[in-house]
Amino acid sequence: MLTLDKVYHARFMLKPIARKTDLIAAPRLCPGTELYLKTENLQVTGSFKLRGAYYKISQLTEEERAKGVIACSAGNHAQGVALAATRMGIPSVVCMPDSAPIMKVESTKRLGAKVELVKGTYDDAHDRAVELQKETGMTFIHPYDDELVIAGQGTIGLEILDQLPDVDAVVVPIGGGGLISGVAFAIKSLRPDVKVYGVQAAGAPSMERAFHDHTYETLQHVDTFADGIAVKTPGETTFKMVEQYVDDIVTVSEDEIAAAILSLMENQKLVAEGAGATPVAAALFSKLPLAGKKTVCLISGGNIDVNILSRVITRGLVMSGRKANLMIALEDKPGQLSMVSDIVSGCGANVVSVHHDRSDANMAITSCFLKLGLETRDAAQIEQIKEKLTEAGFTLVTERA
Repeated sequence: MLTLDKVYHARFMLKPIARKTDLIAAPRLCPGTELYLKTENLQVTGSFKLRGAYYKISQLTEEERAKGVIACSAGNHAQGVALAATRMGIPSVVCMPDSAPIMKVESTKRLGAKVELVKGTYDDAHDRAVELQKETGMTFIHPYDDELVIAGQGTIGLEILDQLPDVDAVVVPIGGGGLISGVAFAIKSLRPDVKVYGVQAAGAPSMERAFHDHTYETLQHVDTFADGIAVKTPGETTFKMVEQYVDDIVTVSEDEIAAAILSLMENQKLVAEGAGATPVAAALFSKLPLAGKKTVCLISGGNIDVNILSRVITRGLVMSGRKANLMIALEDKPGQLSMVSDIVSGCGANVVSVHHDRSDANMAITSCFLKLGLETRDAAQIEQIKEKLTEAGFTLVTERA
């Protein structure tokens, strides 16, 4: 049974290894809400996962240590297990889905673990890890559904109360539920009036559905670039704790997550991975009743794959109205492009790409399509450009992100 004493003991055990990450004010992110960021993306391994993994492994017997540990992970738990086991001289094996970001795979190897890539999702990696555990006798370090792991994650809740004693609400990402279980337990045990909210990706809403349906359930599939929370089945222990200690759970779309990542980079100079940005996405897009409240968004990790970062930034620019693509039907005669350009520049936007298409079979022979890529200030400016083009007699055919 999880107790507050275990959470405090975890905090003591973590002192030599885990940072007490900063809690920083973020006044520009969400006007109307006094927003703060708990920066676990700046943790030693770039994620909160080190806390639970290290505390769990620190409590193993000598016999268990001699046999080694095994884990499954999309990447962040893997690095936490690898670092913790290596520091204690314990052999470790981690099963990871073959879709895990290369950076996370290589970091796990560099920290001393043997990595086995498993075809499929996190859940497939979990099944393989369980199979290997039975074969080898290694101790399985579950990424979330373990009392000691949850206690380790709960130390974040203690830190938040130390750093912002009058906090009103805490918003936490959810995958399997270990992080929010520990944070909610610690906070509600000491300050039951504080609201604790969870956020999941809309493409992987396992705990959100279980929470609102009041029944433990498994998704058929998950689809999100937030790999750290792409979990089909929430933990059994964590589901019970979430039901008891969490006030509500909401979901955010891929575009909303991308916009949150971009906003964190621009306004706070912080890099968050998809999972870590979900609390900020919920705040930015008013998914929770946070107005006028001192709110902490827990940025759970910053280990985003650089190979998708540019695409995420582009999606974020589109979502926030900073980038737009317009397609305009024109008469194919001199001066048309100049007129369009004058309208766009007059509205204060910047043309970054132009494509003149005469080959579409659906257009009249004397017509063409003009495809423009624009840098814009916001969604209102995009609408202004559309209105001015329409007033000038141009026909907007379609709009693509």
